Amino acid sequence: MTVRPIRLFGDPVLRSRTDEIGRIDDSTRRLVADLLDTVREPGRAGVAANQIGVGLRAFSYNVDGVVGYVLNPVLVEVRGEPEPVDEGCLSVPGVGFPRLRHPWARVTGIDLDGAPVELAGEGLLAQALQHETDHLDGRLYIEGLEPEVKRAAMQAIRRQEWFGR
Repeated sequence: MTVRPIRLFGDPVLRSRTDEIGRIDDSTRRLVADLLDTVREPGRAGVAANQIGVGLRAFSYNVDGVVGYVLNPVLVEVRGEPEPVDEGCLSVPGVGFPRLRHPWARVTGIDLDGAPVELAGEGLLAQALQHETDHLDGRLYIEGLEPEVKRAAMQAIRRQEWFGR
């Protein structure tokens, strides 16, 4: 379908909790196609629907050559002590900071047929599952940074060319 533009830090859609998808119809199928096209761009591990301006609970992922999506995802389980991982975000381009994430995560949801979906993994997949479900709950990764790191992140964000547009 279409590679959609990514909404940037400051856009209210990124701070709003998304709505569950109640009925799967042609607009839902178009959303999934757009999420999949958008996440296939180089360097992308995940795209949440609100990052492309849609306030519905859906995300796509592209990790280790596996591309997919989940509708109405719920982060149901994390394992292991949180550990620092370098993290960035398409909605906060040009900056990245260490963020604590659990090393393993599991998400449940549905697919376009309404069938149950479960996605679980470690490493980058676990990080992406946590990051994307945070997006769908209206939270950006910078909100989970340690206070001194968050101050540095906000200073770096304010220096970005795209900031304030």
